Amino acid sequence: MTTTAPTRRHFLQLATTAFAASLTGVSRAAVKKEPFKISLAEWSLNKRLFKKAGAEPLDHLDFAKTARGLGIEGVEYVNQMFFDKATDAAYLGEMKKRQDGEGVEGLLIMCDREGNLGDPDEAKRAKTIENHLKWLDAAATLGCHSIRVNAASDAKLSYDEQMKLAADGLHRLCVEGDKRSLFVVVENHGGLSSNGLWLTGVMKAADHKRVGILPDFGNFYTDRIKGELYNPYKGLREFMPWVKKGMSAKAYDWDTGAGKFYTEDRREGREITLDFQRLIDIVVKAGYSGHIGIEYEGDKHTEMEGIARTKQALDELKAMIG
Repeated sequence: MTTTAPTRRHFLQLATTAFAASLTGVSRAAVKKEPFKISLAEWSLNKRLFKKAGAEPLDHLDFAKTARGLGIEGVEYVNQMFFDKATDAAYLGEMKKRQDGEGVEGLLIMCDREGNLGDPDEAKRAKTIENHLKWLDAAATLGCHSIRVNAASDAKLSYDEQMKLAADGLHRLCVEGDKRSLFVVVENHGGLSSNGLWLTGVMKAADHKRVGILPDFGNFYTDRIKGELYNPYKGLREFMPWVKKGMSAKAYDWDTGAGKFYTEDRREGREITLDFQRLIDIVVKAGYSGHIGIEYEGDKHTEMEGIARTKQALDELKAMIG
């Protein structure tokens, strides 16, 4: 049988095909979508930032650097840490400069102490909305996508009346958020907001494209004082259709013997055990791929250790999904 010697052109064709195949493999690996990204909620460092006894002091302006040092590239600010700086252009500019210098993305500002969006007094409700405008502007300056607010009303009022009032305040604030291309997201953060059905009802009643929920894994209660829990897995499933671009992975003590991905709050009257694997499974199956923010509140570890341990759990779960 006669064989034909391969020509130079044939060799070039083979080499080109192999090179193209290798590039295709690289590009596919490079564009492989992460199941989710990890961010850091500033509240995780509240002991250091508030300079509490036994905690190494930390300046708010060094938050982005601290997050970067932990291998985290997204930050969630807390307005209490720079409460008097909301309209200070120079200070906000320095925050943005440091944020960008560390290669860290500002995601949202958690807003507290600005009144009740569901206040039954019309004037007070309007004032609360006005109080949040400066935080919308600050969030825009920092390149954030949202501000996190509370849907508090008057606990003496009925379930339905509180829902109606909270929805009204939220809708009006969302109108302002829309002007700045920002979301207004509510955390399950005490009172009726920790009841999944109530908060999803508020979302429907608020009826605005900018309204959403920032789920907190550990803040599901029907009665916090009595320690009566609202099923956190049920609540998270109910919240997922309303999630925009963030959520809070509340974590407490790790390595308590409950299991590898279990975190526990063992304080009397506040006992709760959370299965991170089950929670993350709900999140991913809902099609969410945004940031999951570490919010450590345990006592067993230092804040830095607790953040690192929570990140380890999230990283391991991410690898299992991938």
